[in-house]
Amino acid sequence: MATLPNQLPRITLPAGTLVDTTGDGPWHEPLLWYAAEPARPGDWSRLRATGRPLGLLPVLIDGGRRDEGPTEWELRPADTTYPGDHDAEEVLSEAWEAYVSDELEDPAPWPGLAPAPAASTDGTPDELAAGIADMLADTARPALVPARRSADIPAAIGWTGPLNHENDVARLCAVLRSWEDRFDIRVVELGFDTLKVSVGRPPTTEAEAYALAAEHFAFCPDNIGATPPDGLRGYAHSHLLGQEVWTFWWD
Repeated sequence: MATLPNQLPRITLPAGTLVDTTGDGPWHEPLLWYAAEPARPGDWSRLRATGRPLGLLPVLIDGGRRDEGPTEWELRPADTTYPGDHDAEEVLSEAWEAYVSDELEDPAPWPGLAPAPAASTDGTPDELAAGIADMLADTARPALVPARRSADIPAAIGWTGPLNHENDVARLCAVLRSWEDRFDIRVVELGFDTLKVSVGRPPTTEAEAYALAAEHFAFCPDNIGATPPDGLRGYAHSHLLGQEVWTFWWD
């Protein structure tokens, strides 16, 4: 895999922290930079304009109620593979088979990947991500990560948020890549065990949403487990149909 040199140590950034702290000790280079102050409207767009030509992409950091940043997250880049080495459908089908019998009232065979919806939102996926990032300003800090595409951001820092579900986040990033292609998603915010993505091409029919709900279950079973008893269909209607933000939480 060809990689760009990590430009974080070489550029001038606002006050903040260059994070090289991992669960196994210091990393050989910064994994990300995140700001000392909460994000303000416009920060995302400015950071993207500055960082993208250098191989750096923006993301928001949610420190939670304790404001614990990535230095407390036990990042594990040494245990993380490359997202391009994994197949999204294989990752999802394996998780589906592992969890469906125990978690869903009506277990069924893996239905396959959902088709891309026909319609998209106004503007580009990056414009939508910037708008959603602006709405989340004041509750998170802006950050820059060395990554070529938004879907790879969790793997680039060795994020361990889904550790109880998947111990190699690059496999989930392969799914995020597929969602980038089919649903125009962008990774907007990471917390200790939470993930928010913007969705430039959300499902616009009940059928589209229901087809996608199976992927969300395989990606993050805890999301479905936290919904009312109507399972995938209720989740599809309430959390996917026409929704421009998807939120995931792993127990």
